[in-house]
Amino acid sequence: MISTQVKNTSAEVQPQALDQANPDLVSFTPRTYGDWRDEFHKNGCVVIKNLISAERAQYYREKQIQWLKNFELGFDENDEATWTAEHLPVSFKGGMYFAYGSCHEKMAWEARTEPAVIDIFEKLWETKELICSFDGMNISLPRRKDLNWSPWPHCDQNPERKGMQAVQGLLNYAPNGPKDGGLMLMKGSAKLFNEFFAHKRESFDHEDAPPPEIKYMDLFLFSEKDVQWFKDRGCELIKVNMEPGDFVLWDSRTMHYACLPEGDQIRHVQYICMTPRRFATSDALKLKKECFENFTGTTHWPHCNIRPAKEKPMRDGEVCPKDRSEPFEKPEKTDAVLKLAGVKAY
Repeated sequence: MISTQVKNTSAEVQPQALDQANPDLVSFTPRTYGDWRDEFHKNGCVVIKNLISAERAQYYREKQIQWLKNFELGFDENDEATWTAEHLPVSFKGGMYFAYGSCHEKMAWEARTEPAVIDIFEKLWETKELICSFDGMNISLPRRKDLNWSPWPHCDQNPERKGMQAVQGLLNYAPNGPKDGGLMLMKGSAKLFNEFFAHKRESFDHEDAPPPEIKYMDLFLFSEKDVQWFKDRGCELIKVNMEPGDFVLWDSRTMHYACLPEGDQIRHVQYICMTPRRFATSDALKLKKECFENFTGTTHWPHCNIRPAKEKPMRDGEVCPKDRSEPFEKPEKTDAVLKLAGVKAY
């Protein structure tokens, strides 16, 4: 089994500037862990079962439903006629929520500070000094007829960044089977990242690509030809099915995208990414503090590329009348929250 070991028994950050193209932030050498890390390092992804209890997952599910109702647009989880854009806050790809202060809702921070979630990232990076991204959530309603949806396979790491520099996670709250929408992963694609980008590649001009004036440093969109390139080299595109309380991790070099629910189940997840605090520069930490204090979301990256999400949610060509600059429920500023936010030192 191919697996990895952190050099000198702990991850050792390289000295280069971390906000620019650079060599591996962490050097790994072969090692067998004897747990989920073996599968993660082999395939670039892993599902960890029952990370939180089913009861805890139900709590988050109910909080997300209440969040949708807080906008008073007529949404009713029991009335499918209200499962349309006019009854919902504005989202991306039919269910990804990043605006309205949602990245800093109390429930989002509760999920990030679940002891079992923190433990996963501590084991992965072999450090207790972590910071997290201010990421969004996904509440995707099945069988919506008001969406024009298409796959958008991508990775969230700039081709110039080498090695494993960020690892993304997703905490799942609801039953998530083959027809329930969810995460698609190109298993094994992280290990081919350097080979694929050894030649100049152009990001696919997808309908959901960000406008040119927005400089996403770490988003590359793959074409159908690119997808086939990975399949031809033994990679497998898989749909990740999960139960409430399961957690999935993937290397940010891994090709992935979300698929739309077709069954009966609403999809409920929270995106969570953590990296070692020492990866961040003082300027990055200063910007994280500003984002935290202003309830602003960021990219998937905790330690760099902290582009504050300042775009307003647009409805019918105008800023959504329900736009808000703070959460409905503000997070408790506990030591754990402040440390993960990068505001308080360890």
